[in-house]
Amino acid sequence: MALARRTGKNFGLPNNVAAEVQPEANLQTISTIASCMPWAKNRSCILGGMEARALRAGPPAPTTPLRRFFAACIVCACFCFVACLYVVTLTPRNAVNRDSIEFWVAGRQLIHHANPYDLAAILRIERGLGLERSTPRVSYSPPTGLSLMLPLGLLSAKSALVVWLMAQLSALALSCWLLWRLFGRPDSMVHLLVFAFGPCLVCLMSGQLGNFFLLCLALFLVLHRSWPLVAGAVLFPFAMKPHLVAPLAVVLLLWVVDRRAWRLAGGCAGALAASCAIPLWFDPRVWEDYRRMMAVSGVLGAWVPSLSCAARFAIAPHAVWVEFVPEVCACAWALWYFLTQRDRWDWRTHGMVVLLAGALCAPYGWIYDEAILFPAVLAGVYAVQERRRSLIPIGVCAAACLAEVICGVQINTPYYLWTTPAWLGCYMYATRPATSEAG
Repeated sequence: MALARRTGKNFGLPNNVAAEVQPEANLQTISTIASCMPWAKNRSCILGGMEARALRAGPPAPTTPLRRFFAACIVCACFCFVACLYVVTLTPRNAVNRDSIEFWVAGRQLIHHANPYDLAAILRIERGLGLERSTPRVSYSPPTGLSLMLPLGLLSAKSALVVWLMAQLSALALSCWLLWRLFGRPDSMVHLLVFAFGPCLVCLMSGQLGNFFLLCLALFLVLHRSWPLVAGAVLFPFAMKPHLVAPLAVVLLLWVVDRRAWRLAGGCAGALAASCAIPLWFDPRVWEDYRRMMAVSGVLGAWVPSLSCAARFAIAPHAVWVEFVPEVCACAWALWYFLTQRDRWDWRTHGMVVLLAGALCAPYGWIYDEAILFPAVLAGVYAVQERRRSLIPIGVCAAACLAEVICGVQINTPYYLWTTPAWLGCYMYATRPATSEAG
């Protein structure tokens, strides 16, 4: 017992005996986690891993308001330094060469009560900023997301780019902290790998939306029990790219009905209604404008580095509907999967499988959209550590993706087709039951 108190290990003691020697704070954490996940498939293994992390951590380090103040000052100073660096080095020409310009120009058009999907007007504005190509950078997201782009339209192109990049860094930092809390506050720095995750870096460099989707997903996973209204509201940005999470949306709808989580549904519906109403006030014909733009853009027939698109080009290049067959199958599978697991459903385990399956079967997706898969990759890393398995498979996949990004591999090439099945394979490898458990 004395040795257990000094080392923080139970050395095979029964749980009731080992509990007597644990720090009170760690016991409270373990009991809270256990009460939140009684339906987990590998509950004993998961709780054992969390208990082991709590034992190794020991009593929490004392925190004082002064330490928190200095930590906050350091974080603010770093962000201010990065912001100043962006202000000094970026130019309007840098802005027009990133995807974020399409969100800025859509917000600018909407503020002036103009058509945010007018291809000719958008091309004229972007060429005035230095765009050299003959086609404009336009947002193909439906009007549900235009309300988020309105503030950018109040700024200049360069200022909007600086704000966008800083917001992305903030989203990554907050997602990192939320995921650390979600997985039991482990005493490691593995969650910081979000800043080296290939899809997140591509999203940051291109100025896309994936990092914000990651933040929304992390907020939902953390808040869906304690703050269901807020957890539902933060999901509305996914309406900008619903094809990325269609199977997850099917499961969420069933979960809301099964658990009677009406507050979460109300938060999502309210936020979605507001996001639809705001653009209509600026442009009452915005949905008609969007329909006309999609009809002439030809974006649905273009090549995209996704498995569904590759299958369409291999089977019937002009049959766009082929791309949606895998997603329909994924939604049907997600329905079956939830019905078989609903009694013990946990978004931190079962939800990750559905998320990965949806990304694998998405009809339209880019490498930066895979930023939302980082929680599943992180869960896989923690599972590998707790089961004492090799990290080499996950490390090789993450390093290969990062190497492609650093080497400047174009995102519209087939060289990124392997990433979504790789993330799914890594997660299944990490969470598969041990041989003794399977027997």
